[in-house]
Amino acid sequence: MMKIGFIGLGIMGKPMVRNLLKSGYTVICNDIQKDAVEEMVCAGAQEAENAAQVTKECDLIITMLPNSPQVKRVVLGEHGIIEEADKGKILVDMSSIDPQVSQEVAAILGEKGMEMIDAPVSGGEPKAIDGTLAIMAGGKEEVFQKVKPVLLCMGQTATLCGDIGAGNTVKLANQIIVALNIAAVSEAFVLGTKAGVDPHIMFEALKNGLAGSTVLNAKAPLIMERNFKPGFKIDLHYKDLNNALEAAKGLSVPLTLTAQVFEILKALRNDGKGNNDHCGIVEYYEKLSNVEVK
Repeated sequence: MMKIGFIGLGIMGKPMVRNLLKSGYTVICNDIQKDAVEEMVCAGAQEAENAAQVTKECDLIITMLPNSPQVKRVVLGEHGIIEEADKGKILVDMSSIDPQVSQEVAAILGEKGMEMIDAPVSGGEPKAIDGTLAIMAGGKEEVFQKVKPVLLCMGQTATLCGDIGAGNTVKLANQIIVALNIAAVSEAFVLGTKAGVDPHIMFEALKNGLAGSTVLNAKAPLIMERNFKPGFKIDLHYKDLNNALEAAKGLSVPLTLTAQVFEILKALRNDGKGNNDHCGIVEYYEKLSNVEVK
């Protein structure tokens, strides 16, 4: 089987590498956090000194990085992917970044004959561990079909949404829906709790009706358990909504509700809660209402 390069071993990257290894692929890793690389080497991966070495040794390179600046640095910076870019090689960037940056990076790599797919994911750490992520991709159909079997080792679904950048555009839409849904769950459960309703009973009453959702099922139990261990950090959702608002500004699209939740995330970050799971949005409402949903 082919060698796969993987750059970015954070909360999401490590379980994604484990699933590639379970599927029988040889994986060559790189990350600025050496302990994360050592952990993956112990799991069966190989280590590369930098992104250029990863690219030299592999025809398929996957990146899973925090944001646009990190992607540009890893791809276009010193000892970056660009130094070993060549015809026949493919970059699959699974980071959630600005769609325009995906287009910019793809154009530069294309000058050297290297193809690119942007393929951000939804599902957070639990689905990264299970290998059931939802993957939204942008790029050429023929390139997507080449990498799809690899994507399906990490995800339950992989959907080509359009040209390069379309994956990240759909991911921004996903993040808007998730953030607003969590905010709605938070408002509703704070209201119910403040009124004296047991939130566990409220959850049972709501989950099978029209208000039921994947977000409600996943996040309401964590809220009631007071479990804010990050599956997806407030800091990262703040970053995604910022990218959505910037994209909307360029397209003259009003995102009124998104802007409101963005300000809630900003307040939580200012309160030192940026590393909490995004279900911690509830704490914004709890503080204002002097109540805890538990």
